Amino acid sequence: MKKILPTILFSFLLVACTGRAVTRFYPVQGPLAAQTPTPVYVGKVAGGRNSGTVVLTGNQGEVFQGRWETIQQPKKSSDAPAVAPSDNEMVPLWDSIYGNGFYVAHVLGSTLYARASMTGANGDSLKVEFYREEKNNNGDVNALRASIKGVAKDSNGNVYKITIS
Repeated sequence: MKKILPTILFSFLLVACTGRAVTRFYPVQGPLAAQTPTPVYVGKVAGGRNSGTVVLTGNQGEVFQGRWETIQQPKKSSDAPAVAPSDNEMVPLWDSIYGNGFYVAHVLGSTLYARASMTGANGDSLKVEFYREEKNNNGDVNALRASIKGVAKDSNGNVYKITIS
């Protein structure tokens, strides 16, 4: 039960009571971050216990769709992770957005960690990773959502900070 509870809490956090949560992708590096005003992508996350969908509309109307899945951690020391903990190109994004050493200190090995790959209608791609702090928020849905942090990178050289509300 102790191992299942974080996954259930993470899923509840992502989908809330209605099965959906609003996500915002804020460009922090790349061509979109240089624009004034900086565009913000808005989308929805939905799903169940360990996976679900992400739909996001870009600033020129391009719709990105994909699936998110939790990253399963090894159950014992001789097991390898079922899915690699992170794409190598995603690791430095965590540190560049949230501070030096953030990925190793908070994300790596977390049971509340998910990944998505999304494809846009125009053929662009977007890689996404989410993490939720493993702390007690006393069941407050807004506090649970606020404790999710995420990063993303698209095929056009843009890097995003992600929030969920």
